[in-house]
Amino acid sequence: MEIVKTSVLCTWLTPLWLALCRAYDASCVAKLLRTFTAACRRWSQSSAVVAFLRREGTLSHAWEESVLCRLLTALVNLPVRFLQFLYRKLKGPMEGSFFADLGISIAEQESFLLGWVMLAIMVIPYEKWSNGYSFAILLLCTLLLFFTGMRRPDWRIDLTSLGPWLMAFFCLVPVSWALSSYRALSTRFLLYYLTCIFCVVIVVSVVERREQLQRLMGAASLALLVMALGGIVQRIQGVAVDAMIVDQTANAGMPGRVFGFYDNPNAFGSVLLLLIPVAVGYMLSCPGWLGRFLGCFSAAAGLMTLLMTYSRANWVGLLVAIFVFLLLWKRKLVPVAIVVAAVGVSFLPETILNRALSIFNTSDTAISSRFPVYQAAIDYIKLHPIVGCGLGVDALREAVADLQLFKGYDRFVHCHNIYLQVWCEMGIVALIAFVGGILWSVKKGIRALAQAGSTCRMAIIGASAGVLGVMVSGIADFPWSYPRVMLIFWFVCALLLAAARLAVREQRAQGNVEANHET
Repeated sequence: MEIVKTSVLCTWLTPLWLALCRAYDASCVAKLLRTFTAACRRWSQSSAVVAFLRREGTLSHAWEESVLCRLLTALVNLPVRFLQFLYRKLKGPMEGSFFADLGISIAEQESFLLGWVMLAIMVIPYEKWSNGYSFAILLLCTLLLFFTGMRRPDWRIDLTSLGPWLMAFFCLVPVSWALSSYRALSTRFLLYYLTCIFCVVIVVSVVERREQLQRLMGAASLALLVMALGGIVQRIQGVAVDAMIVDQTANAGMPGRVFGFYDNPNAFGSVLLLLIPVAVGYMLSCPGWLGRFLGCFSAAAGLMTLLMTYSRANWVGLLVAIFVFLLLWKRKLVPVAIVVAAVGVSFLPETILNRALSIFNTSDTAISSRFPVYQAAIDYIKLHPIVGCGLGVDALREAVADLQLFKGYDRFVHCHNIYLQVWCEMGIVALIAFVGGILWSVKKGIRALAQAGSTCRMAIIGASAGVLGVMVSGIADFPWSYPRVMLIFWFVCALLLAAARLAVREQRAQGNVEANHET
Protein backbone atom coordinates (compact mmCIF):
# COMPACT_ATOMS: atom_id res chain seq x y z
CA MET A 1 0.00 0.00 0.00
CA GLU A 2 2.88 2.37 0.81
CA ILE A 3 4.36 1.74 -2.64
CA VAL A 4 1.06 2.72 -4.25
CA LYS A 5 0.80 5.91 -2.18
CA THR A 6 4.29 7.02 -3.15
CA SER A 7 3.96 6.07 -6.81
CA VAL A 8 3.88 8.57 -9.66
CA LEU A 9 0.22 7.74 -10.23
CA CYS A 10 -0.80 8.93 -6.76
CA THR A 11 1.64 11.79 -6.26
CA TRP A 12 1.22 13.44 -9.66
CA LEU A 13 -1.82 12.19 -11.54
CA THR A 14 -4.28 12.06 -8.63
CA PRO A 15 -3.89 15.78 -7.71
CA LEU A 16 -4.16 16.63 -11.40
CA TRP A 17 -7.36 14.58 -11.70
CA LEU A 18 -8.85 16.22 -8.60
CA ALA A 19 -7.97 19.67 -9.94
CA LEU A 20 -9.67 18.88 -13.25
CA CYS A 21 -12.75 17.65 -11.38
CA ARG A 22 -12.92 20.87 -9.34
CA ALA A 23 -12.49 22.94 -12.49
CA TYR A 24 -15.25 20.99 -14.21
CA ASP A 25 -17.61 21.38 -11.23
CA ALA A 26 -17.18 25.16 -11.41
CA SER A 27 -17.46 25.35 -15.20
CA CYS A 28 -20.41 26.63 -17.20
CA VAL A 29 -20.77 23.26 -18.91
CA ALA A 30 -21.28 21.48 -15.57
CA LYS A 31 -23.78 24.10 -14.42
CA LEU A 32 -25.66 23.81 -17.71
CA LEU A 33 -25.79 20.02 -17.47
CA ARG A 34 -26.95 20.14 -13.84
CA THR A 35 -29.68 22.63 -14.77
CA PHE A 36 -30.78 20.47 -17.69
CA THR A 37 -30.82 17.34 -15.51
CA ALA A 38 -32.87 19.08 -12.82
CA ALA A 39 -35.34 20.34 -15.44
CA CYS A 40 -35.69 16.83 -16.85
CA ARG A 41 -36.29 15.46 -13.35
CA ARG A 42 -39.00 18.05 -12.68
CA TRP A 43 -40.56 17.35 -16.05
CA SER A 44 -40.58 13.61 -15.44
CA GLN A 45 -42.28 14.00 -12.09
CA SER A 46 -45.18 15.97 -13.59
CA SER A 47 -45.16 14.54 -17.10
CA ALA A 48 -48.32 12.98 -18.48
CA VAL A 49 -46.16 10.57 -20.49
CA VAL A 50 -44.41 9.29 -17.37
CA ALA A 51 -47.73 9.04 -15.57
CA PHE A 52 -49.10 7.02 -18.49
CA LEU A 53 -46.12 4.65 -18.38
CA ARG A 54 -46.51 4.09 -14.66
CA ARG A 55 -50.26 3.52 -14.77
CA GLU A 56 -51.73 0.14 -15.60
CA GLY A 57 -54.46 0.65 -18.17
CA THR A 58 -57.99 -0.62 -17.78
CA LEU A 59 -57.67 -3.03 -20.69
CA SER A 60 -54.37 -4.36 -19.42
CA HIS A 61 -55.75 -4.80 -15.90
CA ALA A 62 -58.81 -6.67 -17.16
CA TRP A 63 -56.90 -8.87 -19.62
CA GLU A 64 -55.54 -11.47 -17.19
CA GLU A 65 -58.96 -12.32 -15.75
CA SER A 66 -60.92 -11.94 -18.98
CA VAL A 67 -62.92 -14.80 -20.46
CA LEU A 68 -61.07 -14.46 -23.78
CA CYS A 69 -57.64 -14.76 -22.16
CA ARG A 70 -58.68 -17.79 -20.15
CA LEU A 71 -60.29 -19.42 -23.20
CA LEU A 72 -57.25 -18.93 -25.45
CA THR A 73 -54.90 -20.12 -22.72
CA ALA A 74 -57.03 -23.20 -22.09
CA LEU A 75 -57.15 -24.09 -25.80
CA VAL A 76 -53.41 -23.71 -26.29
CA ASN A 77 -52.69 -25.79 -23.19
CA LEU A 78 -54.94 -28.73 -24.12
CA PRO A 79 -51.97 -30.76 -25.47
CA VAL A 80 -49.98 -29.88 -22.34
CA ARG A 81 -52.75 -31.10 -20.04
CA PHE A 82 -53.16 -34.28 -22.07
CA LEU A 83 -49.42 -35.06 -21.85
CA GLN A 84 -49.44 -34.34 -18.11
CA PHE A 85 -52.40 -36.70 -17.72
CA LEU A 86 -50.58 -39.31 -19.81
CA TYR A 87 -47.46 -38.98 -17.68
CA ARG A 88 -49.43 -39.48 -14.47
CA LYS A 89 -51.00 -42.67 -15.87
CA LEU A 90 -47.71 -44.03 -17.23
CA LYS A 91 -45.40 -42.60 -14.61
CA GLY A 92 -43.92 -45.93 -13.59
CA PRO A 93 -42.94 -47.22 -17.06
CA MET A 94 -41.80 -43.77 -18.24
CA GLU A 95 -39.56 -43.16 -15.24
CA GLY A 96 -37.84 -46.46 -15.93
CA SER A 97 -37.35 -45.67 -19.63
CA PHE A 98 -34.05 -44.13 -20.69
CA PHE A 99 -35.46 -42.66 -23.91
CA ALA A 100 -38.54 -41.19 -22.25
CA ASP A 101 -36.43 -39.56 -19.57
CA LEU A 102 -34.00 -38.27 -22.19
CA GLY A 103 -36.75 -36.79 -24.35
CA ILE A 104 -38.49 -35.04 -21.47
CA SER A 105 -35.17 -33.74 -20.14
CA ILE A 106 -34.38 -32.22 -23.55
CA ALA A 107 -37.80 -30.56 -23.60
CA GLU A 108 -37.20 -29.11 -20.16
CA GLN A 109 -33.99 -27.48 -21.44
CA GLU A 110 -35.71 -25.76 -24.35
CA SER A 111 -34.41 -22.31 -23.39
CA PHE A 112 -30.87 -23.62 -23.89
CA LEU A 113 -31.84 -25.19 -27.22
CA LEU A 114 -33.63 -22.04 -28.36
CA GLY A 115 -30.49 -19.95 -27.78
CA TRP A 116 -28.53 -22.09 -30.21
CA VAL A 117 -31.43 -22.15 -32.66
CA MET A 118 -31.63 -18.35 -32.77
CA LEU A 119 -27.84 -18.11 -33.03
CA ALA A 120 -27.88 -20.36 -36.09
CA ILE A 121 -30.81 -18.50 -37.68
CA MET A 122 -29.02 -15.16 -37.27
CA VAL A 123 -25.54 -16.05 -38.53
CA ILE A 124 -26.06 -18.45 -41.43
CA PRO A 125 -25.44 -16.52 -44.68
CA TYR A 126 -28.39 -15.42 -46.81
CA GLU A 127 -27.59 -17.62 -49.79
CA LYS A 128 -27.40 -20.75 -47.61
CA TRP A 129 -30.61 -20.17 -45.67
CA SER A 130 -34.25 -20.72 -46.51
CA ASN A 131 -37.02 -19.09 -44.51
CA GLY A 132 -38.73 -22.47 -44.57
CA TYR A 133 -35.97 -23.71 -42.27
CA SER A 134 -36.97 -21.12 -39.68
CA PHE A 135 -40.59 -22.25 -39.82
CA ALA A 136 -39.70 -25.94 -39.56
CA ILE A 137 -37.29 -25.44 -36.65
CA LEU A 138 -39.62 -23.17 -34.66
CA LEU A 139 -42.55 -25.52 -35.32
CA LEU A 140 -40.45 -28.37 -33.92
CA CYS A 141 -39.57 -26.22 -30.90
CA THR A 142 -43.28 -25.48 -30.42
CA LEU A 143 -44.11 -29.18 -30.44
CA LEU A 144 -41.29 -29.69 -27.98
CA LEU A 145 -42.80 -26.94 -25.83
CA PHE A 146 -45.83 -29.16 -25.13
CA PHE A 147 -43.51 -31.69 -23.45
CA THR A 148 -41.72 -29.05 -21.36
CA GLY A 149 -44.14 -29.26 -18.44
CA MET A 150 -44.95 -32.93 -18.74
CA ARG A 151 -43.54 -33.70 -15.28
CA ARG A 152 -44.76 -30.42 -13.75
CA PRO A 153 -48.54 -30.38 -13.14
CA ASP A 154 -48.66 -26.60 -12.63
CA TRP A 155 -46.73 -25.66 -15.81
CA ARG A 156 -48.64 -23.89 -18.61
CA ILE A 157 -47.89 -22.13 -21.88
CA ASP A 158 -48.21 -18.44 -21.06
CA LEU A 159 -50.40 -16.29 -23.29
CA THR A 160 -51.35 -13.88 -20.54
CA SER A 161 -47.96 -12.12 -20.57
CA LEU A 162 -48.34 -11.29 -24.27
CA GLY A 163 -51.05 -8.79 -23.40
CA PRO A 164 -54.32 -7.96 -25.17
CA TRP A 165 -52.79 -5.92 -27.99
CA LEU A 166 -50.24 -8.43 -29.24
CA MET A 167 -52.75 -11.25 -28.88
CA ALA A 168 -55.17 -9.25 -31.02
CA PHE A 169 -52.47 -8.69 -33.64
CA PHE A 170 -51.46 -12.35 -33.68
CA CYS A 171 -55.10 -13.44 -33.99
CA LEU A 172 -55.56 -11.06 -36.93
CA VAL A 173 -52.74 -12.76 -38.85
CA PRO A 174 -54.79 -15.82 -39.95
CA VAL A 175 -57.82 -13.58 -40.44
CA SER A 176 -55.84 -11.39 -42.85
CA TRP A 177 -54.69 -14.47 -44.71
CA ALA A 178 -58.25 -15.80 -44.97
CA LEU A 179 -59.51 -12.43 -46.26
CA SER A 180 -56.60 -11.95 -48.64
CA SER A 181 -57.38 -10.95 -52.19
CA TYR A 182 -54.33 -12.97 -53.26
CA ARG A 183 -54.37 -15.93 -50.89
CA ALA A 184 -51.84 -17.96 -52.84
CA LEU A 185 -49.32 -15.11 -52.56
CA SER A 186 -50.12 -14.64 -48.88
CA THR A 187 -49.67 -18.27 -47.84
CA ARG A 188 -45.90 -18.26 -47.44
CA PHE A 189 -46.10 -14.99 -45.48
CA LEU A 190 -48.61 -16.67 -43.17
CA LEU A 191 -45.88 -19.20 -42.42
CA TYR A 192 -43.41 -16.38 -41.70
CA TYR A 193 -45.82 -14.76 -39.24
CA LEU A 194 -46.52 -18.10 -37.59
CA THR A 195 -42.77 -18.59 -37.16
CA CYS A 196 -42.58 -15.29 -35.28
CA ILE A 197 -45.61 -16.14 -33.15
CA PHE A 198 -44.04 -19.49 -32.24
CA CYS A 199 -40.85 -17.71 -31.23
CA VAL A 200 -42.62 -15.21 -28.96
CA VAL A 201 -44.75 -17.84 -27.23
CA ILE A 202 -41.77 -20.15 -26.67
CA VAL A 203 -39.47 -17.48 -25.24
CA VAL A 204 -42.12 -16.02 -22.95
CA SER A 205 -43.18 -19.47 -21.69
CA VAL A 206 -39.81 -21.16 -21.11
CA VAL A 207 -37.84 -18.33 -19.46
CA GLU A 208 -38.41 -18.97 -15.76
CA ARG A 209 -34.99 -18.15 -14.28
CA ARG A 210 -32.45 -15.39 -14.68
CA GLU A 211 -29.88 -17.84 -16.02
CA GLN A 212 -32.18 -18.76 -18.90
CA LEU A 213 -32.80 -15.12 -19.78
CA GLN A 214 -29.09 -14.35 -19.60
CA ARG A 215 -28.34 -17.33 -21.81
CA LEU A 216 -30.63 -16.00 -24.54
CA MET A 217 -29.04 -12.55 -24.25
CA GLY A 218 -25.63 -14.19 -24.52
CA ALA A 219 -26.69 -16.07 -27.66
CA ALA A 220 -27.90 -12.80 -29.19
CA SER A 221 -24.61 -11.09 -28.27
CA LEU A 222 -22.56 -13.92 -29.77
CA ALA A 223 -24.63 -13.79 -32.95
CA LEU A 224 -24.07 -10.03 -33.12
CA LEU A 225 -20.33 -10.53 -32.78
CA VAL A 226 -20.21 -13.12 -35.56
CA MET A 227 -22.32 -10.94 -37.88
CA ALA A 228 -20.34 -7.80 -37.10
CA LEU A 229 -16.98 -9.49 -37.67
CA GLY A 230 -18.34 -10.87 -40.94
CA GLY A 231 -19.29 -7.33 -41.97
CA ILE A 232 -15.85 -5.99 -41.03
CA VAL A 233 -14.15 -8.73 -43.04
CA GLN A 234 -16.45 -7.87 -45.93
CA ARG A 235 -15.33 -4.22 -45.73
CA ILE A 236 -11.65 -5.25 -45.68
CA GLN A 237 -12.16 -7.46 -48.73
CA GLY A 238 -14.02 -4.64 -50.47
CA VAL A 239 -17.66 -4.11 -51.43
CA ALA A 240 -18.66 -2.88 -54.86
CA VAL A 241 -20.89 0.20 -55.00
CA ASP A 242 -24.41 -0.85 -56.01
CA ALA A 243 -25.95 1.87 -58.15
CA MET A 244 -29.42 0.43 -57.42
CA ILE A 245 -29.27 1.44 -53.75
CA VAL A 246 -26.79 4.36 -53.78
CA ASP A 247 -27.14 7.64 -55.64
CA GLN A 248 -23.51 8.15 -56.69
CA THR A 249 -24.11 11.82 -57.46
CA ALA A 250 -25.52 12.70 -54.05
CA ASN A 251 -23.08 10.35 -52.26
CA ALA A 252 -19.87 10.93 -54.16
CA GLY A 253 -16.90 9.05 -52.76
CA MET A 254 -18.99 6.73 -50.58
CA PRO A 255 -17.71 3.13 -50.59
CA GLY A 256 -19.87 0.08 -51.10
CA ARG A 257 -22.37 -0.62 -48.35
CA VAL A 258 -21.70 -3.63 -46.13
CA PHE A 259 -24.59 -6.12 -46.10
CA GLY A 260 -23.08 -9.00 -44.10
CA PHE A 261 -25.19 -12.17 -44.12
CA TYR A 262 -28.43 -10.45 -45.15
CA ASP A 263 -28.10 -9.51 -48.84
CA ASN A 264 -29.24 -5.95 -48.13
CA PRO A 265 -27.46 -3.25 -46.06
CA ASN A 266 -30.71 -1.82 -44.67
CA ALA A 267 -31.87 -5.24 -43.46
CA PHE A 268 -28.42 -5.88 -41.98
CA GLY A 269 -28.53 -2.51 -40.26
CA SER A 270 -31.91 -3.31 -38.72
CA VAL A 271 -30.55 -6.55 -37.24
CA LEU A 272 -27.52 -4.74 -35.81
CA LEU A 273 -29.77 -2.02 -34.39
CA LEU A 274 -31.93 -4.62 -32.65
CA LEU A 275 -29.04 -6.52 -31.09
CA ILE A 276 -26.56 -3.79 -30.09
CA PRO A 277 -28.64 -2.59 -27.08
CA VAL A 278 -29.21 -6.21 -26.04
CA ALA A 279 -25.45 -6.81 -26.09
CA VAL A 280 -24.85 -3.69 -23.98
CA GLY A 281 -27.49 -4.89 -21.53
CA TYR A 282 -25.80 -8.30 -21.42
CA MET A 283 -22.46 -6.65 -20.70
CA LEU A 284 -23.86 -4.60 -17.82
CA SER A 285 -25.73 -7.53 -16.24
CA CYS A 286 -23.25 -10.36 -16.67
CA PRO A 287 -21.32 -11.17 -13.46
CA GLY A 288 -18.37 -12.85 -15.17
CA TRP A 289 -15.59 -11.11 -17.08
CA LEU A 290 -16.02 -13.35 -20.12
CA GLY A 291 -19.68 -12.34 -20.56
CA ARG A 292 -18.84 -8.69 -20.06
CA PHE A 293 -16.10 -8.92 -22.64
CA LEU A 294 -18.45 -10.64 -25.10
CA GLY A 295 -21.13 -7.99 -24.62
CA CYS A 296 -18.66 -5.09 -24.91
CA PHE A 297 -16.82 -6.49 -27.93
CA SER A 298 -20.07 -7.43 -29.66
CA ALA A 299 -21.62 -3.98 -29.14
CA ALA A 300 -18.45 -2.18 -30.29
CA ALA A 301 -18.07 -4.36 -33.39
CA GLY A 302 -21.80 -4.06 -34.13
CA LEU A 303 -21.66 -0.27 -33.86
CA MET A 304 -18.70 -0.12 -36.21
CA THR A 305 -20.42 -2.39 -38.71
CA LEU A 306 -23.68 -0.43 -38.49
CA LEU A 307 -21.79 2.66 -39.62
CA MET A 308 -20.41 0.65 -42.55
CA THR A 309 -23.93 -0.21 -43.73
CA TYR A 310 -24.54 3.51 -44.44
CA SER A 311 -28.15 2.91 -43.48
CA ARG A 312 -29.45 6.36 -42.61
CA ALA A 313 -32.78 5.25 -41.14
CA ASN A 314 -31.00 2.81 -38.82
CA TRP A 315 -28.53 5.52 -37.77
CA VAL A 316 -31.48 7.63 -36.66
CA GLY A 317 -32.93 4.58 -34.94
CA LEU A 318 -29.61 4.04 -33.18
CA LEU A 319 -29.72 7.57 -31.74
CA VAL A 320 -33.22 6.88 -30.45
CA ALA A 321 -32.09 3.53 -29.01
CA ILE A 322 -29.16 5.18 -27.20
CA PHE A 323 -31.46 7.86 -25.78
CA VAL A 324 -34.01 5.27 -24.59
CA PHE A 325 -31.29 3.07 -23.10
CA LEU A 326 -29.73 5.92 -21.12
CA LEU A 327 -33.10 7.32 -20.09
CA LEU A 328 -34.12 3.97 -18.59
CA TRP A 329 -30.70 3.08 -17.22
CA LYS A 330 -29.11 6.31 -15.92
CA ARG A 331 -30.91 9.53 -16.83
CA LYS A 332 -28.02 11.65 -15.61
CA LEU A 333 -25.93 10.42 -18.54
CA VAL A 334 -28.35 11.80 -21.17
CA PRO A 335 -26.88 15.35 -21.16
CA VAL A 336 -23.36 13.90 -21.18
CA ALA A 337 -24.27 11.70 -24.14
CA ILE A 338 -25.64 14.72 -26.02
CA VAL A 339 -22.38 16.61 -25.48
CA VAL A 340 -20.29 13.58 -26.44
CA ALA A 341 -22.38 13.04 -29.58
CA ALA A 342 -22.06 16.70 -30.57
CA VAL A 343 -18.28 16.56 -30.13
CA GLY A 344 -17.98 13.14 -31.76
CA VAL A 345 -19.60 14.32 -34.99
CA SER A 346 -16.39 16.16 -35.87
CA PHE A 347 -14.45 12.87 -35.70
CA LEU A 348 -16.71 10.98 -38.09
CA PRO A 349 -15.30 10.05 -41.52
CA GLU A 350 -16.36 12.47 -44.22
CA THR A 351 -18.29 9.83 -46.15
CA ILE A 352 -20.40 8.96 -43.09
CA LEU A 353 -21.02 12.62 -42.27
CA ASN A 354 -22.06 13.38 -45.86
CA ARG A 355 -24.31 10.34 -45.88
CA ALA A 356 -26.00 11.46 -42.67
CA LEU A 357 -26.55 14.96 -44.01
CA SER A 358 -28.05 13.57 -47.22
CA ILE A 359 -31.16 12.56 -45.23
CA PHE A 360 -32.50 16.03 -46.03
CA ASN A 361 -31.38 15.94 -49.68
CA THR A 362 -34.51 15.34 -51.76
CA SER A 363 -32.41 15.14 -54.91
CA ASP A 364 -31.03 11.82 -53.65
CA THR A 365 -32.86 9.23 -55.73
CA ALA A 366 -33.00 6.82 -52.75
CA ILE A 367 -35.14 9.43 -50.98
CA SER A 368 -37.07 10.94 -53.87
CA SER A 369 -38.07 7.49 -55.18
CA ARG A 370 -39.91 6.83 -51.93
CA PHE A 371 -42.49 9.59 -52.47
CA PRO A 372 -44.37 7.78 -55.29
CA VAL A 373 -44.26 4.63 -53.13
CA TYR A 374 -45.82 6.46 -50.17
CA GLN A 375 -48.42 8.02 -52.46
CA ALA A 376 -49.38 4.64 -53.91
CA ALA A 377 -49.75 3.19 -50.39
CA ILE A 378 -51.86 6.15 -49.25
CA ASP A 379 -54.05 5.87 -52.35
CA TYR A 380 -54.61 2.18 -51.62
CA ILE A 381 -55.51 2.96 -48.01
CA LYS A 382 -58.06 5.51 -49.24
CA LEU A 383 -59.70 2.77 -51.29
CA HIS A 384 -59.45 0.08 -48.58
CA PRO A 385 -59.05 1.74 -45.17
CA ILE A 386 -60.44 -1.08 -43.01
CA VAL A 387 -59.39 -4.40 -44.55
CA GLY A 388 -56.01 -4.85 -46.23
CA CYS A 389 -55.11 -6.74 -49.37
CA GLY A 390 -53.64 -9.71 -47.48
CA LEU A 391 -50.39 -10.79 -45.88
CA GLY A 392 -47.08 -10.13 -47.59
CA VAL A 393 -45.35 -7.69 -49.88
CA ASP A 394 -46.29 -9.83 -52.89
CA ALA A 395 -50.01 -9.35 -52.28
CA LEU A 396 -49.66 -5.59 -51.90
CA ARG A 397 -47.43 -5.34 -54.95
CA GLU A 398 -50.05 -7.20 -56.99
CA ALA A 399 -52.87 -5.02 -55.62
CA VAL A 400 -51.02 -1.80 -56.44
CA ALA A 401 -50.30 -3.08 -59.95
CA ASP A 402 -53.92 -4.16 -60.57
CA LEU A 403 -55.22 -0.75 -59.45
CA GLN A 404 -52.41 1.10 -61.30
CA LEU A 405 -51.62 3.23 -58.27
CA PHE A 406 -47.84 3.45 -58.60
CA LYS A 407 -46.67 6.43 -60.69
CA GLY A 408 -42.92 6.19 -60.11
CA TYR A 409 -40.17 5.42 -62.58
CA ASP A 410 -38.98 2.27 -60.81
CA ARG A 411 -41.18 -0.56 -59.53
CA PHE A 412 -43.23 -0.86 -56.36
CA VAL A 413 -41.41 -3.28 -54.03
CA HIS A 414 -42.92 -2.43 -50.64
CA CYS A 415 -44.04 0.68 -48.76
CA HIS A 416 -40.64 1.57 -47.25
CA ASN A 417 -42.64 2.24 -44.09
CA ILE A 418 -43.60 -0.45 -41.58
CA TYR A 419 -46.81 1.32 -40.53
CA LEU A 420 -48.11 1.87 -44.06
CA GLN A 421 -47.16 -1.70 -44.97
CA VAL A 422 -49.02 -3.27 -42.04
CA TRP A 423 -52.04 -1.05 -42.73
CA CYS A 424 -52.11 -1.96 -46.42
CA GLU A 425 -51.65 -5.68 -45.75
CA MET A 426 -53.80 -6.22 -42.66
CA GLY A 427 -55.98 -3.15 -42.20
CA ILE A 428 -56.30 -0.36 -39.67
CA VAL A 429 -57.33 -2.63 -36.77
CA ALA A 430 -54.16 -4.70 -37.13
CA LEU A 431 -52.03 -1.57 -37.30
CA ILE A 432 -53.54 -0.27 -34.06
CA ALA A 433 -53.04 -3.68 -32.43
CA PHE A 434 -49.42 -3.84 -33.60
CA VAL A 435 -48.44 -0.36 -32.41
CA GLY A 436 -50.45 -0.82 -29.23
CA GLY A 437 -48.78 -4.17 -28.60
CA ILE A 438 -45.26 -2.77 -28.89
CA LEU A 439 -46.07 0.22 -26.68
CA TRP A 440 -47.83 -2.05 -24.17
CA SER A 441 -44.80 -4.34 -24.05
CA VAL A 442 -42.40 -1.44 -23.46
CA LYS A 443 -44.74 0.04 -20.87
CA LYS A 444 -44.99 -3.29 -19.07
CA GLY A 445 -41.21 -3.56 -19.03
CA ILE A 446 -40.77 -0.02 -17.68
CA ARG A 447 -43.32 -0.67 -14.93
CA ALA A 448 -41.34 -3.77 -13.90
CA LEU A 449 -37.98 -1.95 -13.78
CA ALA A 450 -38.29 -0.71 -10.21
CA GLN A 451 -38.47 -4.23 -8.76
CA ALA A 452 -36.36 -6.03 -11.39
CA GLY A 453 -33.00 -7.59 -10.65
CA SER A 454 -29.92 -6.74 -12.67
CA THR A 455 -30.46 -9.34 -15.40
CA CYS A 456 -34.16 -8.60 -15.92
CA ARG A 457 -33.56 -4.87 -15.68
CA MET A 458 -30.86 -4.77 -18.36
CA ALA A 459 -32.79 -7.17 -20.60
CA ILE A 460 -35.84 -4.89 -20.42
CA ILE A 461 -33.76 -1.78 -21.12
CA GLY A 462 -31.75 -3.32 -23.96
CA ALA A 463 -34.75 -4.94 -25.68
CA SER A 464 -36.90 -1.81 -25.29
CA ALA A 465 -34.16 0.35 -26.82
CA GLY A 466 -33.66 -2.02 -29.75
CA VAL A 467 -37.36 -2.43 -30.53
CA LEU A 468 -38.15 1.29 -30.27
CA GLY A 469 -35.09 2.10 -32.40
CA VAL A 470 -36.40 -0.13 -35.19
CA MET A 471 -39.91 1.29 -34.78
CA VAL A 472 -38.40 4.73 -35.52
CA SER A 473 -36.22 3.53 -38.41
CA GLY A 474 -39.30 1.77 -39.76
CA ILE A 475 -40.78 5.16 -40.60
CA ALA A 476 -38.43 5.28 -43.60
CA ASP A 477 -37.97 1.57 -44.24
CA PHE A 478 -39.72 -1.78 -44.00
CA PRO A 479 -37.36 -4.18 -42.19
CA TRP A 480 -39.87 -7.05 -42.34
CA SER A 481 -39.32 -7.36 -46.10
CA TYR A 482 -36.70 -9.92 -45.02
CA PRO A 483 -38.48 -12.58 -42.91
CA ARG A 484 -35.38 -13.33 -40.86
CA VAL A 485 -35.24 -9.70 -39.79
CA MET A 486 -38.91 -9.91 -38.81
CA LEU A 487 -38.16 -13.02 -36.74
CA ILE A 488 -35.26 -11.30 -34.95
CA PHE A 489 -37.49 -8.29 -34.26
CA TRP A 490 -40.06 -10.49 -32.55
CA PHE A 491 -37.33 -12.44 -30.74
CA VAL A 492 -36.06 -9.21 -29.15
CA CYS A 493 -39.64 -8.23 -28.32
CA ALA A 494 -40.06 -11.65 -26.69
CA LEU A 495 -36.95 -11.03 -24.58
CA LEU A 496 -38.59 -7.84 -23.34
CA LEU A 497 -41.83 -9.64 -22.41
CA ALA A 498 -39.99 -12.56 -20.82
CA ALA A 499 -37.82 -10.25 -18.71
CA ALA A 500 -40.85 -8.24 -17.54
CA ARG A 501 -42.73 -11.47 -16.72
CA LEU A 502 -39.76 -12.86 -14.80
CA ALA A 503 -39.31 -9.60 -12.86
CA VAL A 504 -42.97 -9.63 -11.81
CA ARG A 505 -42.78 -13.29 -10.77
CA GLU A 506 -39.62 -12.69 -8.72
CA GLN A 507 -41.29 -9.73 -7.03
CA ARG A 508 -44.35 -11.81 -6.15
CA ALA A 509 -42.18 -14.68 -4.89
CA GLN A 510 -40.21 -12.29 -2.70
CA GLY A 511 -43.43 -10.81 -1.36
CA ASN A 512 -44.72 -14.29 -0.49
CA VAL A 513 -41.47 -15.12 1.31
CA GLU A 514 -41.63 -11.90 3.33
CA ALA A 515 -45.29 -12.56 4.20
CA ASN A 516 -44.40 -16.08 5.40
CA HIS A 517 -41.61 -14.69 7.58
CA GLU A 518 -43.99 -12.17 9.14
CA THR A 519 -46.52 -14.86 9.98
